[in-house]
Amino acid sequence: MSIEAQNVKVVRVTDPGAIVDNASFTTQEIDTNSYEYCQIYCYVGATDIAHVALKVQESATSGSGFADVSGLTFGSSTNTDGATSTLPSSTSDNEFFVFDIDLKARERYLDLVATAGNGAAGTYMVAWAILSRGHDTPQTATERGCSQILRA
Repeated sequence: MSIEAQNVKVVRVTDPGAIVDNASFTTQEIDTNSYEYCQIYCYVGATDIAHVALKVQESATSGSGFADVSGLTFGSSTNTDGATSTLPSSTSDNEFFVFDIDLKARERYLDLVATAGNGAAGTYMVAWAILSRGHDTPQTATERGCSQILRA
């Protein structure tokens, strides 16, 4: 029996780290090769300032040529409730902001653009992606993007 939640790959997008103020977060691009679906989770920790950008870009080439993906910009794209989405604000402590992405019509590489505004301290955020509906089922912890996996 296949358990779909075990047939995914986790990709680090940002590292947990120092607070960011009036700057962009350092991100790692996501290689979506052989997967059909991607979810990017952005978890905002303690913050005293709104983000000025939170969006996804795509490119056919690793490391360059990235362009915004229509519908994947917080603050202007429509959310799943049918309303205009909002950027993380100064009161978004401990909230998730999620991108659901059907990869069938997308370029191979995705990148997150996350920029914190200029606050008294700034904001913490960590982001990761989950790739699913892979053409090949990951068999090892490494193939799933993990150091180790426990199962009970």
